[in-house]
Amino acid sequence: MAAQRRSLMQSHQSWTDDLPLCQLCGLGSAPNCTYGPDGKGTQSHPNEDGHFRFSTECCFLYGVFNGYDGSRVSSFVSQCLTAELLLGQLSAGHTDADVRRILSQAFDVVEKSYFETIDDALAEKANLQTQLPEGVYLSAQMQKMAERLKALEQEVSGGATAIVALILNNKLYIANVGTNRALLCKTTTDGQNQVIQIGRAHTTDNDDELTRLTQLGLDPVRLRQTGLISGQSSTRRIGDYKVKFNYTDIDVLSSAKHKPIISEPEIQGGQSLEGVTGFLLLMSEGLIKALESAHGPEQVNQEIVAMVAAELAQQGTLEGAAQSVVERVKRLHHDVYVSGRQRAPHCSRHEDMTLLIRVINYPLVDGSLTPTQGGRIYPVSVPYSNHQSTSKTSVTLSLVMPAQGTLTNGSNTASTLEGDTPTAGQSPTATLQSTNTHTQSSSSSSGDGSLFRRSGSQLQPDETGRVPPYVDFSQFYRLWGLDHSEGEMGPQ
Repeated sequence: MAAQRRSLMQSHQSWTDDLPLCQLCGLGSAPNCTYGPDGKGTQSHPNEDGHFRFSTECCFLYGVFNGYDGSRVSSFVSQCLTAELLLGQLSAGHTDADVRRILSQAFDVVEKSYFETIDDALAEKANLQTQLPEGVYLSAQMQKMAERLKALEQEVSGGATAIVALILNNKLYIANVGTNRALLCKTTTDGQNQVIQIGRAHTTDNDDELTRLTQLGLDPVRLRQTGLISGQSSTRRIGDYKVKFNYTDIDVLSSAKHKPIISEPEIQGGQSLEGVTGFLLLMSEGLIKALESAHGPEQVNQEIVAMVAAELAQQGTLEGAAQSVVERVKRLHHDVYVSGRQRAPHCSRHEDMTLLIRVINYPLVDGSLTPTQGGRIYPVSVPYSNHQSTSKTSVTLSLVMPAQGTLTNGSNTASTLEGDTPTAGQSPTATLQSTNTHTQSSSSSSGDGSLFRRSGSQLQPDETGRVPPYVDFSQFYRLWGLDHSEGEMGPQ
């Protein structure tokens, strides 16, 4: 069996290639990138993310996997987890408890199966380590052994985090291991969007995770101060033999009574999708961190949902919408870096990014998506303040282009994003998002909007995602000059 699994991992083909892809979802991705002083980016390692999106007669299954130190684990999990869930294990007669049990067992089997595939390599690695002396000159034979040891280390290293969504009997189940994220966006009866984050990231910032680790004998203060454990922030992950088998050699984990870093998923659901209209988002940690680095962590959920709604209103396919959102996040991240402003040091690089959009009863007309809400939102760079106070801590300025209806974020969010559709003679609305006030401030022109240039067609963005200027300030400059008594035209 172990030999069969090793063969599976080395193969470029998979039995899952024959499974039908779900036509109700779209996927977008971008590789990791590190920026140089000139702002140009280079990819530092091959893409390590993985995903699946399958539809069967029984259910729908989706997953996004964030690999690290190689793609070996994410690739293995994306193939084998499917086998543990779509070969008759699930049926319409299962209760919520049955589904949660099957999902949990699948993750357990997959990790055990993965470690079976590297058993021989781990044994060879341990044997070579006993033969290599430390701190002495290595002969030619010893150097070959050292090179072999290095190759084995690369072969067995690495792990992955996972977010998996299952729709069975029109109920949604989310299984999370690590630091990816699931968002459910539901359109309410009054045309607004309610955004719900399902579950929390498994890090030392999660109080439940910190309690679990404390009960194993670990020091919670040290854990929070350390932040990263063996190079990763996740306290749950699949694979990564170092933290699973050699955790006693890791200082911050050495006092644990039992294995502290686990692959057990936290499972939410089933949540009924009866009567729900909206979309489900699965995001890799790289996408989340890129947007957090650019704009701060406070409104990531709202921003992503706003971008998705905007792209669904513009793109003709789900695949195009998902890819456009990823490209927008990538561009925002890069623009903050080259701006040199306060958050620029946080944006020197980003990891692989993956976004999966699954629509739920979303209307389709002639192959085009026609959401009932949302305008196209173009984020505008504004100074970012990290100052802590009881007032606004960060502000994001967006230009909401004309569209149908409104877009607002719902109960599980910290603030509200709203864009009203301008009618003839009105200006587009500039909307300010505030993180701590639960309020919004917007500005629009008064009177007949004469400051705004009109054209016969709707303003469209250029290839960079920006719109051409549509405000004529000549009258303002003329009045400003008269007020200053010298007829100056003011700043240009």
